[in-house]
Amino acid sequence: MAETTRPTYGNWRLPARPGIGPLGLLGTALLLGGLVATLLVALVSWIAALALAAGMTAVIVPLAVRTSDGRSGLTILAAKAGWTARKLTGGTATVTGPLSREPGGHFRLPGLLKDIEMLEGRDAYGRRFGVLHDQQVGTYSIVLDCDPDGGALVDTDQVDLWVACWGGFLAGLAHEPGLAGASVIVETAPDPGTRLAAEVLPRLATKAPTVAKDLMKEIVTAYPAASSETATFVTLTYRQPHGSRLATRADRAADMVMNLATRIPQLAASLVAAGGGSVHPVSAERLAEVARAAYDPAAAPLILRARAEQGETGQEWADAGPVTAQETADAYVHDGYLSRSWVACEAPRGTVRSGVLRALLEPSLRIARKRVAILYRPLDAASAARVVEADRRSAHFMAASTTGLVNARASTAVRAAEQAAAEEAAGAGLAEFGLAVTATAASAEELRAADTEIANLAASARLRLRVAKGQQATAFAVTLPAGVLPWLHTLVPQQLRSVL
Repeated sequence: MAETTRPTYGNWRLPARPGIGPLGLLGTALLLGGLVATLLVALVSWIAALALAAGMTAVIVPLAVRTSDGRSGLTILAAKAGWTARKLTGGTATVTGPLSREPGGHFRLPGLLKDIEMLEGRDAYGRRFGVLHDQQVGTYSIVLDCDPDGGALVDTDQVDLWVACWGGFLAGLAHEPGLAGASVIVETAPDPGTRLAAEVLPRLATKAPTVAKDLMKEIVTAYPAASSETATFVTLTYRQPHGSRLATRADRAADMVMNLATRIPQLAASLVAAGGGSVHPVSAERLAEVARAAYDPAAAPLILRARAEQGETGQEWADAGPVTAQETADAYVHDGYLSRSWVACEAPRGTVRSGVLRALLEPSLRIARKRVAILYRPLDAASAARVVEADRRSAHFMAASTTGLVNARASTAVRAAEQAAAEEAAGAGLAEFGLAVTATAASAEELRAADTEIANLAASARLRLRVAKGQQATAFAVTLPAGVLPWLHTLVPQQLRSVL
């Protein structure tokens, strides 16, 4: 009998950081420039030279100190400074509604979602879809709702085919005109059984035996105690093409909505081939319902009941926010519920199988509501070639300059860099990715239990997660299907962050 071998995955690498030791390119330039400047000033005054050296040390040391996940001390100080500034200015608290200062008394979404405007269009099949227009960064996002088949009772060959098609889908995103990023959000929440009751109870035969009717009613009543609902969203975020000749903002938005409408069928077909199941665009009303249920989980059963009985809820994006929201250093309090968000600081080590994230994505008995967001930033062909070649040169340089026991790790890095360069040259795509997790609980005790459960799930997924200290509101928004890409909302440009 022929023996089959399951494929493994891995070889993800952080982009090479040029510089001396832990210093990036900026820190190395400051170090060398500071040494030259100090020597020149020392020819005039030793006191001035010492003062200059002390100032340069105060700047360079935060750049040289690195955490285990590669963050510099300057990055940590900047995050703490931003958190302190928001606390002093009252930016950590939000109050909406008729008794607030919101124009029109709306329940607007807080934080990064505040400047998002909801548009709506129809695709080639006449299906309505919502377009999230972020006016702050000028992006337009569409959301596709997937119903994955799952891996239970599926042949391994079919699973491997789905993974290969998913890799092809990600590689194709690099050729999408104007694509800024993509995300996959998997949300698990308690199922109140509203849809089951709406399907079963009206269909009970009036002449059926009383025992049979009582049994069906008991099943409908007991079903929510051990059931959960899983929703999967794929969000694609685009930017307006440069050089648009349309004068008004409304015309540009309408043109972008029409442009996205033509792309939805092809994107949905690619996701179906990758195991996405039934894929369809998400309407503006549905997006508002998802945001409302995330900030106010108590409204989720009401939304499902209204949709089951009437087919629609009338929920609008402008009124999908919480009444009150308070951000703390390690939690986010919204409408009486508590949420905590984690971000991945290291990808799974070594080689993994296709189901490495299964435990993290599946419903958990100890976490009532959970969202896992995987963010992708596809690189175009020119940028991908430049990145892999720079990584390849850096790996060869480190291998040539090290000896002894360290040389084994350097040799492994060389092989990985060579493999990445060869695969990229053969047509494979290159993308930067990240992961964020949000757990919502009704009390502090449940949140502590969720904290322990997330640690166990991260260990099974071979991930290293850390709490998003001082950035809970931002991480909460990132895990929603709203097209929020964190690298577009930073004050430091991407080009400068790469050299820190």
